Amino acid sequence: MRSRKNRGFSLLEMLIAIAIGLTMAAITFVALMPLYKQNHVDAAYDTTLSVIRNYRNQSITQSKRYIITFTAPGTITVQYWGTGVPVSPAPVTVATYTLPNDIQFAVQAGFPAAAPDSFGTGAVAIDFDQGILGNQNYIMFMPDGSSQDTLGNFNSGVLYLTRPGDLYSSRAITVFGTTGRVRGWRLYNQAVNTWVQQ
Repeated sequence: MRSRKNRGFSLLEMLIAIAIGLTMAAITFVALMPLYKQNHVDAAYDTTLSVIRNYRNQSITQSKRYIITFTAPGTITVQYWGTGVPVSPAPVTVATYTLPNDIQFAVQAGFPAAAPDSFGTGAVAIDFDQGILGNQNYIMFMPDGSSQDTLGNFNSGVLYLTRPGDLYSSRAITVFGTTGRVRGWRLYNQAVNTWVQQ
């Protein structure tokens, strides 16, 4: 005969332990969801910013032209455009990047009218070629580091990334055409909605 001390767990004790474990797992999952969503925003922003900066640097160091095209909801296509006489060859796609499914190139109600670097009004998600043709969805980096359109005009503009329905997840990236300078922005509520440089 066994003593009471040597017996295992009862079924009731085992069920209580499992219920407590599942409850803790559910609480942890709910607590980590905002961090998971924030990670998607950060990843999309970091990817977009690094693609733009990387191909600007490559255009300078390799003396080549790279066209970066942004297609809603969240695709970035990079093309190399060689030179030729009398006509340049067709651009060749060198890379394609896709943002996380819940992040889009988009604008939301609540964006301030003062767009980052004063490029546009915050009403168009992909708004390059400011002051020239307007609302272009691409930038082309030249060997001197400048951003131009395919007609040779300096191409300045802004690009917005956001999770629809989550205003303060919004980020923006601006490009100055003459220098090719790239800057990142984040939307904050500072008494009023304001774009703050990152």
